[in-house]
Amino acid sequence: MKSANTNVLVLLSDEQDARALSCAGHAVVSTPHLDRLAAGGTRFTNALTPSPICVPARAALATGRWVHDTGCWDNAIAYAGAPRSWAHALRDAGWRVESIGKLHYRDAACDTGFGAQHEPLHIAGGIGQVWGSVREPLPAVRRPTHLFDRLGPGHSEYNAFDERVAARAAAWLEQRARTPEAAPWALFVGFVAPHFPLVVPPRWLEGIDIAALPLARQHPDRGYRRHPWVQRHADMADPDAELGSDARRRLALACYYGLVAFMDHQVGRVLNALERCGLAGDTLVVFASDHGDNQGQRGLWNKSTLYREALNVPLIVRGPGVPRGRVCSTLANLVDIAPTVLHAAGLALPADLPGAPLQALAAVPDDAQRIGFSEYHAVGSPSAAYALWQGRWAYHHYVGHAPELFDREADPDQLHDRAADPSLAPVLRHFEALLRARLDPEATDRRAKADQAALVARHGGSQAALAVGTPGASPVPVVAAGPAGTT
Repeated sequence: MKSANTNVLVLLSDEQDARALSCAGHAVVSTPHLDRLAAGGTRFTNALTPSPICVPARAALATGRWVHDTGCWDNAIAYAGAPRSWAHALRDAGWRVESIGKLHYRDAACDTGFGAQHEPLHIAGGIGQVWGSVREPLPAVRRPTHLFDRLGPGHSEYNAFDERVAARAAAWLEQRARTPEAAPWALFVGFVAPHFPLVVPPRWLEGIDIAALPLARQHPDRGYRRHPWVQRHADMADPDAELGSDARRRLALACYYGLVAFMDHQVGRVLNALERCGLAGDTLVVFASDHGDNQGQRGLWNKSTLYREALNVPLIVRGPGVPRGRVCSTLANLVDIAPTVLHAAGLALPADLPGAPLQALAAVPDDAQRIGFSEYHAVGSPSAAYALWQGRWAYHHYVGHAPELFDREADPDQLHDRAADPSLAPVLRHFEALLRARLDPEATDRRAKADQAALVARHGGSQAALAVGTPGASPVPVVAAGPAGTT
């Protein structure tokens, strides 16, 4: 059992590639605060999101269960408190459990386990992007994304929100230090950066040589042919075409990198407060992101694909029982965060949770055979898509389409699909067997589409539903009373 004075701090960025850390060797991104966190704990280099889109990934993080178990398929079917979350378990055990910032659940009225939610950002209007649930069939007309309507130096409402979240989290920790309680606490802090819009305060672009940033090696304009499932996804929305020029593509990359540095600074404000208040030694800190971003690779931006850029997320754990300075290559997942928090709290783990405590994974030699898993059933997908990683291979299974297979050792950027190589047929059979032992891919596809069709019907059918929901990112909440700052 844990001691009563061990606390939990979970920090989450949004849309951050695992490689977008200076401690991961990124040539442009600067993340001194996350580097320091990693130096004091363990960084998992092969952590995957359970789904490369916000709402399903966050429901899986909360519950420790896969998307096909939560039924939170897309950005309109959001977590509303069932299945139970790690926050429920801690609160029921007498902990103070609160959140500050982005959660992306259905709404603040749902009991999702938090005793209080400060400036919560949930799906817009409690309904989210209903238009994205129209999948059977997918819309025939391309939909504008508006991802790059705003691009470049500036100060967006998302920037201001993240600054408020950091200030409020620091003040929350200072209050805990001033008025210590017998019960331990858990705080979830949700930032938005580096999520679109790619608008960043100018200081975070300083030092980036925008004109020298390398562009994607694979692009349809230069002869690259997308997988048919991916091409159908791109046919529905093409943000790269909306960018329109290499100069704007480089500016978009620079702003993405700048937003990561901006977010790191906000994380630093929280971590500095934790240390200043004398709470760091007794607190388990977990940092992660909900999913990554394609960053122009293959002519794709945003998330919603199975490629490494969208699936591989940063994951750092520091605190009691966690090795210091460890870089762990064992495959991990956001579903491991729930058992990690429960383990830190000394609570029993439900036997049917698929994940494992990250403290335990960090304490033993790297496990090259642990399986990585992700799935996608959301906007723009003609059918369910599943990714499995194990050992040197990354396997993509698309219902109704041919698979993809990548050699993660020889081809870490996933530039060469090896699925058509006859000598690798046994590898394909191995991975399909692993997938079918986990779930029925076709039946799961049908179940997701049935749930989405029912939602669309409740909103008046496909044509009506295409006009329902926020067209882009969820708006931030109205400014609430409380501390703020723009340092």
